[in-house]
Amino acid sequence: MAKPTTIKIRLNSTADTGYFYVTKKNTRNMTEKMVKKKYDPIAKKHVEFKEGKIK
Repeated sequence: MAKPTTIKIRLNSTADTGYFYVTKKNTRNMTEKMVKKKYDPIAKKHVEFKEGKIK
């Protein structure tokens, strides 16, 4: 069976607040780990979110 091209990933906050976003990633275009700067409502500022696995 073929490997899916889009997978669900979890973006974890680097501010150690425990907040995360769930998003999709195209594995054909992006082979490295995703890093995005998004808003963390617990820290009340924009911080970097790094990719982690969904358990």
